[in-house]
Amino acid sequence: MNNITLLQRALDASSLRQQTISNNIANAETPGYKAKQVVFEDILKQHLSNQTNFVGKRTDSRHVVIGSPGGIPSASVIENTETVMQNNLNNVDIDEEMTRMGKNTLWYYTLTEQLNSEFQQFSIAIRGRG
Repeated sequence: MNNITLLQRALDASSLRQQTISNNIANAETPGYKAKQVVFEDILKQHLSNQTNFVGKRTDSRHVVIGSPGGIPSASVIENTETVMQNNLNNVDIDEEMTRMGKNTLWYYTLTEQLNSEFQQFSIAIRGRG
């Protein structure tokens, strides 16, 4: 599995999470609106735990698949329909959304720093140290 591809998917998930949180905050007073959340880390953990190191090479579409493909899953958005926070059936908790936004901002910054580090390592490998 390629680190850059993994970081790209994580950045995509973080960007989607930021959009989702912003949408939740914008609809905090909309009657009947249900808060949404982005799920990525749990899907990735499950995918990685189900992966095997041995993957057969298919030269024909009729061949049997051996092992799991090495692709990285994408993030998905789920809606919380279980709770109600206000009398208008809206369930957006502003304090929780602001906390998630701060956490997601820090996570995005960390991912971009890691991606920059990966590219710097490539640059050193290409140019050499001297």
